[in-house]
Amino acid sequence: MIIAVASDHGGFKLKLAVKKHLIDRGYQIVDLGTTSEESVDYPIYGKVCAEAVAAGKAPLGMVFCGTGIGISIAANKIHGIRCANCTSVEMAHLAKQHNNANMLAMGGRITDEELAIKITDEWLDTEFESGGRHSRRVDMLNEM
Repeated sequence: MIIAVASDHGGFKLKLAVKKHLIDRGYQIVDLGTTSEESVDYPIYGKVCAEAVAAGKAPLGMVFCGTGIGISIAANKIHGIRCANCTSVEMAHLAKQHNNANMLAMGGRITDEELAIKITDEWLDTEFESGGRHSRRVDMLNEM
């Protein structure tokens, strides 16, 4: 499976750590930038990653900024994207199980590497609980 990743400068180090973990798990990675800790604008990277997922270039995407907030807002501006900014394993589980989140955001300034790996694994390993109220609600989101 292919996963698109992107970050601004505040999430750059965390992106690299998670990217290595994903490669170790056997995923193919499309890294859409940034390439350093030099200051850049997070909306650019949230948008480019979300567009890759929305276009089907990768079924899933992960974005990183200082808190995960700004870059998740940017990603969610793209039609078809359900980007969840997760700060706990439980949030990652529910984001996938209930919301079928196709993107995950995390903050490099607030999430340590060990927790980020646990959040990532939970999000990847959780299945969407399709049918019923969850599918109906995701369909509603997709129609917006």
